[in-house]
Amino acid sequence: MLKINVLCASLALAAAPAVVADELSSTGEFLDGIAAVVNEGVVLKSQLDEQLESIRSRAALQDLQLPPEDILQEQVLERLIATEIQLQRADRIGLQVSDRDLNNYLARIAAQNGVTLDEVPQWMASQNIDYAAFRRQLREDVTIEQLRRIEVGQSINVSEREIQQCIADLEGNVVVNSDYNLSHILISLSEDADATEVEAASSKARDVYEKIMAGADFREMAVQFSDGGTALEGGALGWLSGEQVPTIFVDVLADMGADDVSEPFRRGSSFHIVKVNDLKSAIQRSEENQVKVRHILVETNEVIDDQTAQQRLEDAAEKIRNGEDFGELAKLLSDDPGSANLGGVLDWTTAETYVPEFTAVVNESEIGVLSEPFRSPFGWHILEVLDRRVYDNTEDLKERSCDGRIRNSKMEEESQLWIQRLRDEAFVEIRI
Repeated sequence: MLKINVLCASLALAAAPAVVADELSSTGEFLDGIAAVVNEGVVLKSQLDEQLESIRSRAALQDLQLPPEDILQEQVLERLIATEIQLQRADRIGLQVSDRDLNNYLARIAAQNGVTLDEVPQWMASQNIDYAAFRRQLREDVTIEQLRRIEVGQSINVSEREIQQCIADLEGNVVVNSDYNLSHILISLSEDADATEVEAASSKARDVYEKIMAGADFREMAVQFSDGGTALEGGALGWLSGEQVPTIFVDVLADMGADDVSEPFRRGSSFHIVKVNDLKSAIQRSEENQVKVRHILVETNEVIDDQTAQQRLEDAAEKIRNGEDFGELAKLLSDDPGSANLGGVLDWTTAETYVPEFTAVVNESEIGVLSEPFRSPFGWHILEVLDRRVYDNTEDLKERSCDGRIRNSKMEEESQLWIQRLRDEAFVEIRI
């Protein structure tokens, strides 16, 4: 099983057996059928059959009871329609995932599963995964992820007040010190829901909760009733570190333990039920080794080749050793627009922030000792380590954590509303 949650759908579909549509042409050859017309595109019956077969296979492995066939088919078809609409939207705005970007995702998968990128096809074959199908599905998944980041994520604003309030709320909170394995049921509301619709959604959430409390399987309730993106996976969100837990869950989780299920609660335009499958303690306080460096960069181009760039830096290094000011030479020579006017000084950071070639020289250098010229993907450098320190970055992590939590909380809800708006605006004709 792959270890990147966002890729689970790709894996499941690539591993699913092919299903042949049962329509015949006048010559007796099998033809694929159309399950739904979506704007200028279609959802094929074969796509629907493949997803249904994949979901049934996963449910059997997990001993998960699925809803009646007609309801399951409707849920899966709606997911495929939403996917088609989003892919059409991505195509209209010219969003494409390059082979290079796709290979970067695959390289992460390979590294986390102990194989090289070149070994991925063979490794997937050993797992009964169709590599070509996996790449196609992965490209779709990444495209949709990037589309949502553009159309939803960029519109989400996090204020300083929200961050400070989040930090205050998290101080001493057990949630920030824990990792959680969570499942989630979301009952959504439309943007313009009236009091009657709100009451209906509230009653639905309460009814689902009571069924769970009476012994119903949380996963099966999620499959049947949740509007969340992981509904057909039993609502599973997987393991989240304390900093990844959405802010809307924090207060609820504070008093929950393993196997606990929250009562329904409303946040924004949705009702939620959360289950803690498991949890474990995590470390909140954090320290990191930081370094402060100054450098001079000479870029290579059609005029300045490697030899010329290297010679310029050797001459500059000689001048510095003879007493000339590093900062003044950096202002005159450096092609780094971010640091040249600052005398080549880079802000405090970890050495690993830089590209590997730069990091290696930083780690090898003593404080105050000028390096020899060396090459990186950006060009040729000389550098000097000004100082090193052990920095308590706990507060920085809290701010970044809260920013991420707030965005994640808003992203879930805003994505649902965005998808619903796209669905409402689309022409969809169901053919089955």
